[in-house]
Amino acid sequence: MAEGGTLQGLRILAVANQKGGVGKTTTAINLGTALAAVGERVLVVDMDPQGNATTGLGLERAARGRSTYEMLIGEAELADIILETGIPGLDCAPSSLDLLGAELELAEFDRKAFRLKDAIAACRTGDGCDYTYMLLDCPPSLNLLTINALSAADAVLVPLQCEYFALEGLSQLLRTVERVRKTLNPKLSIQGIVLTMYDKRNSLSAQVAEDVRNVLGAKVYETVIPRNVRVSEAPSHGKPVLLYDHRCPGAQAYIRLASEIIRREQELRINS
Repeated sequence: MAEGGTLQGLRILAVANQKGGVGKTTTAINLGTALAAVGERVLVVDMDPQGNATTGLGLERAARGRSTYEMLIGEAELADIILETGIPGLDCAPSSLDLLGAELELAEFDRKAFRLKDAIAACRTGDGCDYTYMLLDCPPSLNLLTINALSAADAVLVPLQCEYFALEGLSQLLRTVERVRKTLNPKLSIQGIVLTMYDKRNSLSAQVAEDVRNVLGAKVYETVIPRNVRVSEAPSHGKPVLLYDHRCPGAQAYIRLASEIIRREQELRINS
């Protein structure tokens, strides 16, 4: 894998898909862990009221204190809510159930689509922030929380389950990304699409993968995340699968995905 710590400045990736159960949160926490393992400084920002990314990184509700909710409504700074995960190089801005009502509250604010962007602005300037990657774990819907994440991000990483309706849901998300690019965030791009829950014994998985690659070509990562019981078990232990069982196929796939993302980012900066 490419050596970590080679990128200059911060890259913000929104991990998004409006469909639930596609491995979005699993991808956020395990990709974050894999990036940290190679020397990157990573912050996972949990924007989902369910808080699964926070729990999956071992942070119990009782220990969370203030959350992304307080940050979005202006009652706390980003630096005030960040918690260490116990994984070197990986921190978390935790979620809380208060986010469930945040959409109604945010509607009353000026710059309601830019609350997250404004809250993390200090990290853009390097003011007390030494992260090289920020992963925004979005809720499984195209609501104002997701719009805030897309408005703040440099690029979108889309986990896509290898199932029959995959392309239909992806089309809706891509239309939303295009609308955000035109109206809120002109620099927003698709970093890549990662195929998740791939079952090599199932011909449907292979067919979906082929269809997605035919439509989106190089936007689809070479790495696929296999359906793996160890990946499913890890969150119940409050651990990313790379800590739960780093030798399992799912953990190894996320290590390869991190390498591929770093390589894409390096190529992007060389060509820009």
